[in-house]
Amino acid sequence: MTQRDIPAALSDRERLDRLRLIRSENVGPVTWRRLIDRYRSATRALAVLPELAAAGGSKQAIRLTSDAEAAAELAALARLGGRLLVWGDRDYPARLAAIDDAPPTLSVIGDGALFARRSIAIVGSRNASVNGRRLAARLAADLGEAGFVIVSGLARGIDGAAHAGAIASGTVAVVAGGIDIIYPQEHAALYDSIRRQGAVVAELPPGAQPQARHFPRRNRIIAGLAEAVLVVEAAMKSGSLITTRYALEQGREVFAVPGSPLDARAQGSNDLIRQGATLTETAEDVLRVLTGRQPLPSARVRASPETFEQQYPLAPAVPDPTSADDRARQILAEALSPSPVAVDEIIRSCQLSPTLVTTILLEWELAGRLERHSGNRVAWIGAASARG
Repeated sequence: MTQRDIPAALSDRERLDRLRLIRSENVGPVTWRRLIDRYRSATRALAVLPELAAAGGSKQAIRLTSDAEAAAELAALARLGGRLLVWGDRDYPARLAAIDDAPPTLSVIGDGALFARRSIAIVGSRNASVNGRRLAARLAADLGEAGFVIVSGLARGIDGAAHAGAIASGTVAVVAGGIDIIYPQEHAALYDSIRRQGAVVAELPPGAQPQARHFPRRNRIIAGLAEAVLVVEAAMKSGSLITTRYALEQGREVFAVPGSPLDARAQGSNDLIRQGATLTETAEDVLRVLTGRQPLPSARVRASPETFEQQYPLAPAVPDPTSADDRARQILAEALSPSPVAVDEIIRSCQLSPTLVTTILLEWELAGRLERHSGNRVAWIGAASARG
């Protein structure tokens, strides 16, 4: 399916409820997607959330975001000159929509048409060398001239240099906090240039201050928006390598610029090359690999609630009480621990039906007892409380 084939935009009611759903307690991107898949609309998912959380063992009523709170977020975004893209809308980025933990909503300021073009993410060290910054800017400019949009994270060092090199051709900055929060503050002028000539993207609501846990989540958006990731200077333990891990999980190409083995900032990128990343010295190295690629991959089918209702029977309003018996819960509880484990592995080892396992895991997550990790893995939040 191409972007043109995606059905008409969601209704205003469904768009508002999709925002309410992702802002509600204990609902993350993966849970949000499972709820939409199961109940076919956010409106119905919101109606059953309290019962799902109670079935999962929650002692308190789950907090649902109200219409007024969601409307206030939309109004704040509009005052900033931005708009909200909702998973299921025509103009939601097609590449990003295809990943399992795509953000249910994206705040965008700037030129949304950039999402329909081919794009490459350029990431690297915050404390980059002068040569590293110069090379990142040159690669961004050359790839931009070849027609690619450059995606990065507005961080110091390589990110900032890549954005600066691609201002004229098109660049997208993915920020870790709210779309109105400039971080680092030294990039205020760069941020202003990008919002006027490119696009700024955020998963969190306006006003949200970036915290350490937000940056890995931002990195999976950077990888998800692009068809390839290019690393220029990265230490062995760095956010850039987190981005490349997401890229590999998402089936993206990975490129890396080699550096001196005496420079710690090059150890991560050199190791990527050792593991099979394409050694990159010029834009031609990237273009040679990407030549002949389709501009956009096939997007996952995304239909309006009305279309879903026509194509599929409605899901039950409440979960089947026989689908989560005590014995199945005991078996699952024994299989889980605070260390993340793949859901597929749980299903195989417990010999329970996939539907039953996903139902119980969803209930536990909504009750605040379970957390999800990349690679479709889950873990208890605290060993004792989760089994209580």
